[in-house]
Amino acid sequence: MKRYYIIYEGIVQGVGFRWRLMTYARQLNLSGYCRNLDNGNVECVVQGKDVDEFVRLSIKSERFAKVYNWSVKEIPLDPHESDFTVRF
Repeated sequence: MKRYYIIYEGIVQGVGFRWRLMTYARQLNLSGYCRNLDNGNVECVVQGKDVDEFVRLSIKSERFAKVYNWSVKEIPLDPHESDFTVRF
């Protein structure tokens, strides 16, 4: 099991990107959260067995969302986390 802190840059706000992240996380039984940042990026913390698959899925461009750059940092696990949410 791993826990990642991810920053996505690109066209990632106002295009349903966070909801797509939540869908992928729930399909893969991952926990964590994502939220918009003031600078136009999206921040994501994700934890579970398939976090690498989550990253692979999340950086694929779709109709409106386009990820141009991303950074991934492994961080300590949170044993109290149980769901993935979109934060505001």
